[in-house]
Amino acid sequence: MADLIRLTAAELAAEIAAGSVSSVEVTEAHLARVEAVDEKVHAFLHVDREGALAQARAVDERRAAGERLGPLAGVPLALKDIFTTEGVPTTVGSKILEGWIPPYDATVTRRLKDAGVVILGKTNMDEFAMGSSTENSAFGPTGNPWDLTRIPGGSGGGSAASLASFQAPLAIGTDTGGSIRQPAAVTGTVGVKPTYGGVSRYGMVAFSSSLDQGGPCARTVLDAALLHQVIAGHDPLDSTSIDAPVPDVVEAARNGSVAGLRIGVVKEFRGEGYQAGVLQRFDESVALLRELGAEVVEVSCPSFDLALAAYYLIAPSECSSNLARFDAMRYGLRIGDDGTRSAEEVTSLTREAGFGPEVKRRVMLGTYALSSGYYDAYYGSAQKVRTLVARDFERAFADVHVLVSPTTPTTAFPIGERADDPMAMYRADLCTIPVNLAGNAAMSLPCGLAPEDGLPVGLQIIAPAMADDRLYRVGAAVEAAFQARWGHPIIEEVPAL
Repeated sequence: MADLIRLTAAELAAEIAAGSVSSVEVTEAHLARVEAVDEKVHAFLHVDREGALAQARAVDERRAAGERLGPLAGVPLALKDIFTTEGVPTTVGSKILEGWIPPYDATVTRRLKDAGVVILGKTNMDEFAMGSSTENSAFGPTGNPWDLTRIPGGSGGGSAASLASFQAPLAIGTDTGGSIRQPAAVTGTVGVKPTYGGVSRYGMVAFSSSLDQGGPCARTVLDAALLHQVIAGHDPLDSTSIDAPVPDVVEAARNGSVAGLRIGVVKEFRGEGYQAGVLQRFDESVALLRELGAEVVEVSCPSFDLALAAYYLIAPSECSSNLARFDAMRYGLRIGDDGTRSAEEVTSLTREAGFGPEVKRRVMLGTYALSSGYYDAYYGSAQKVRTLVARDFERAFADVHVLVSPTTPTTAFPIGERADDPMAMYRADLCTIPVNLAGNAAMSLPCGLAPEDGLPVGLQIIAPAMADDRLYRVGAAVEAAFQARWGHPIIEEVPAL
């Protein structure tokens, strides 16, 4: 049973389909791993043991009855606690929703269930997805399985840590400014931000509606592609959902190649603040792409230097609007309702107790940026920068097929090191934020370990909107080359923890 947690999702799916093992056995093996190590890792906020086993039994029964099932049927998954799950708590890492049981499933949740994917539970995250380290969770930080004293990235650190600690072979995250890719980079896993609108946001608790995007997390490029195929596609319940065919990401992952591709290296994504070992591994990856037959050129996107500042006006502005619904009147936490206070006082007391410091910081910043007399100077100007970022991407993609960069400037930093320095924390997303501003697709995959600290480094691949398959084509080629050279570039053994 213990050997089952070592298999990839694709391998597990094949074993289950062949009848070599049941979904119940696979699920029990992963639940046993959760029980054994998650007290140390804290990847999960809620483990739905009975629900997971019931889903697994249903898959086994359907298969025994001869029903044709999806390619990931019976495979376990860890779900970020930002997606509503009927009958299962959804907290978004916040005290203000502690104990809330949604009466409905998010579209992503529903598609996973319909595909026979077994949901093990809900993973830890920065509160309302606001953070780069998972230290902002109201329920305590998650540790990086490579070194439990270090951060697993954020906001989706729980999902990435569940993969790196082999508690789950698949996970779902969300990416507003890098919250899938940055955790993938620092935990040695694979994370994909699909094209904005490529995966439904219905039932995904909103942080910044024009930036938020759900996506797949896995330990291999093929596993990520198989999961991407399950959750992507048009949803009439989401007005921003793209009504167009999903690119064939699985075919691209199975036939990875960079031969004949022109790949751009983003000039602006290096320099001061970048760890030497991260740049060393990135440069080696660029050299590898050339060896594999790609033409590599340098590309300049000057507006990217302004992207971080623009993001931290746009995202807080949208969050200040989205979080206004948490008013203690309809659902969630309710403080001070003793019959003597007004509704306004109850709302104020509830928000004071229910929201953490980072959420309050961003709500105040966003409210200020949207306020009368400051809207044009701050929010309006940030939207102009967003347009410039999108135009830089358009010019780049007129000349190259994909762009590459480091995913993060540094490897995982110690828990607490940047807790009192928001700007240092925000700089963790320097390389990822421009993609969200423009709505493009991007992937992070492992490209080795930094020589200074032996911690994982991520390679970011960026593709134009609705060209998500290019990510998988390039990512699979790089992954295969690394495997041929070193074996798996990152995770060869299950961490003992």
